[in-house]
Amino acid sequence: MSEPKKAMRPDPIPRIDSNFFWEACRRGELVIQKCEPCDKLWHPPRALCPICHSSEKVEAKMSGKGKVLSWCRQVRPPSFGFPESPWVILVELDEGVRLLSNLEGESEPQFGMRVTVDFAPTSGGKAVPVFRAEA
Repeated sequence: MSEPKKAMRPDPIPRIDSNFFWEACRRGELVIQKCEPCDKLWHPPRALCPICHSSEKVEAKMSGKGKVLSWCRQVRPPSFGFPESPWVILVELDEGVRLLSNLEGESEPQFGMRVTVDFAPTSGGKAVPVFRAEA
């Protein structure tokens, strides 16, 4: 019997403004920053709202469901530690926020394809968001 394959994907490097995001991923949750004064959601995490420049922000839990807006195919060998997932996709979550990630599984991306978030383990026991086609 062979041993289970250890996750080789490198750990994310948390920063002051992104630590909440990576901790939520480790728990299997997708959370995004939300501005209290103007109600704007944004990603990637940063210190100030990109619309009103307020520093008053909260964490908003996302559904993790969305649609593929665009994609590109990786044509070189994968970087060390990353599985062979040739698709990098731009996803628009149902809440309106856009994220870049990988499409995992056997599906090839299509415009408007429905996807749902999953979390890929990393070598240090953390997780990063990836997407899979909805069944």
